[in-house]
Amino acid sequence: IMSPTVVRIKEYRFYFLSNEEKRIHVHVESSDGVAKFWIEPIVSLAVYHRLNNVKLSEIEKIVEKHKDEIIKKWQEYFGKR
Repeated sequence: IMSPTVVRIKEYRFYFLSNEEKRIHVHVESSDGVAKFWIEPIVSLAVYHRLNNVKLSEIEKIVEKHKDEIIKKWQEYFGKR
């Protein structure tokens, strides 16, 4: 499975997994753990592992700030669905 990096911010790598699901989302990893955020219809946490509430809140704010960029890169990578 391919996992192209969308952006790196602070200690976080934001990426997509190929051949997963059609709903726009982004995965994020750090040395502390991993998470997945839905982008549409609103930014929301889908699942996480080993990240505390402070980290999850920080990541969610980053996702919100870069939402348009994430959607654009999703559409470039997967095509408009």
